[in-house]
Amino acid sequence: MSSPAPPPPAGPPPVGPPGLPTRLWARCLLGGLALWLLAVLTTVTTQNTNLLPTLILLGSFLVPGCYVLWACERHGGELGIGLLLGCFVVGGVLGVLGASVLEYYLLYPSATLFLGVGLIEEAVKGLALVLLVRRHRGIRGVRAGLVLGAAVGFGFAAFESSGYAFNALFTVRGTISLRGLVETEVLRGLLAPFGHGLWTALLGAALLGARRDGRFHLTGRVWATYLGVAVLHALWDAMNGIAVWLVYRLTATGADRTLFEYGYLPRPTDRQKHLYTLFSDGGLLLVALAGVVWLLWCAREARRPG
Repeated sequence: MSSPAPPPPAGPPPVGPPGLPTRLWARCLLGGLALWLLAVLTTVTTQNTNLLPTLILLGSFLVPGCYVLWACERHGGELGIGLLLGCFVVGGVLGVLGASVLEYYLLYPSATLFLGVGLIEEAVKGLALVLLVRRHRGIRGVRAGLVLGAAVGFGFAAFESSGYAFNALFTVRGTISLRGLVETEVLRGLLAPFGHGLWTALLGAALLGARRDGRFHLTGRVWATYLGVAVLHALWDAMNGIAVWLVYRLTATGADRTLFEYGYLPRPTDRQKHLYTLFSDGGLLLVALAGVVWLLWCAREARRPG
């Protein structure tokens, strides 16, 4: 009598919830991009303004929404799809509303304006994450913080981008600029992974990494991370002004320098235009690179045992 066949070796447990298709996020990204391009073409062809909300929402939520699908696929079984969606939607809305109120009452035009924006927006996103996770006492650690923090950040970015796209739709003359809308959505979609999602992921890693017994502790590392991501945020927002200032400090002479010091921008030369592009794009690249390196270091820490 032959002995029964040995059971097959157990593989690694699935990280996502059962029944969720694998690589759904990639298919949604490609399919969503195709739908967005079709919406642009249809709007241009028909001049139907009823399609503008579709265009704005699809373009603003495409990249952030695909991140949430990826997170549900990879970490939904561990963190819960409900919590991930809550961080994305509720956290994003709370962050946008909180930042709008605080910036309205606390900020005014000054040399530290962008630093104030960074401090406020990173604080409200961090607070939104804490409020949403506080009842889930077992969720802690750097990896959970990276995933959930990014969900809050991408939610913030999606709602903020829809506002920027709406504003870009109208010119100073009151006419509609479909080109401005499309350019804004393309630019913010490409930069989305290097902005709010990345910064709040870093802050979430510090917050949940310092969580003990269900309680959050504002350690020195948490404060240092908060200040660090606020500075990255401020540099990102201020890079246009920094590039202009550097160009005129390095190239302006005589009357042009005097006009610039009084707040006027003389007509730029071809050399100044090239330098501005170099400084602005290069500066954004350096800020993004610093954030990515920081994120990779946190991800490496999250994989360490214990």
